[in-house]
Formats: sequence, structure tokens, C-alpha cells
Amino acid sequence: MRILLTLQSFVLTALIFASQVQAQADDVSKVQNFMTNIIEILVTLAGILAALFFVWGGVGYITSTGNPENLEKSKKTIFYSAIGLAVTLGAYVLVNIVTQTAQSAFGQ
Repeated sequence: MRILLTLQSFVLTALIFASQVQAQADDVSKVQNFMTNIIEILVTLAGILAALFFVWGGVGYITSTGNPENLEKSKKTIFYSAIGLAVTLGAYVLVNIVTQTAQSAFGQ
């Protein structure tokens, strides 16, 4: 318990007396470009994965041959892949809106 309190006091002291660091504009734009590229790659992968699940569900739907269990399973696969794709695209749009708002607010 004593060690935890000592560690906590060191961390708080370091945070209180820490000096302010200013990032250069070039470094911020590099980080922003990196994060934008990562988000675009993840959205692309999610889109490809959703398309594969659409195909998987469609093939299952076609080949269910009247079996209600397989038919329902395929419907759920298509439905949940559509929800996943909608959430992914919504997140991408939201990230772009936040990025544009931040750029206009901070002048970059």
C-alpha cells in the first residue's frame, strides 16, 4: 500500500511540474495523414469482409433448398453483414466530419 501511494505521489508530482510541449505543424500533419491512411485501410478491409459475408449468405440462401434452419441462418448472415457495413461507413463518415471540423477550427 505504501509503495502504491509513493508511486502515485511521484506521478502526480511529475504531471504537475511537467513542461508544456508544442508540436510542429509538419509533425501533426504527418500523424494526421498516417491515421487517415490507417482508417481508410480498415474501412476497405471491412467493406471487403462485408461483401464476402454477403456472398456467403447469398450462397447459403440459394442452396438452403427449403431447409428453414439454413434459410434463417443465411438471412441473419446477410442482415448482420449489412449492419456491419452500415456501421463501418457511418464511422468513416463521422471521422471525415470530425477531421474537417478540426482542420477548419485549428487552421490546417
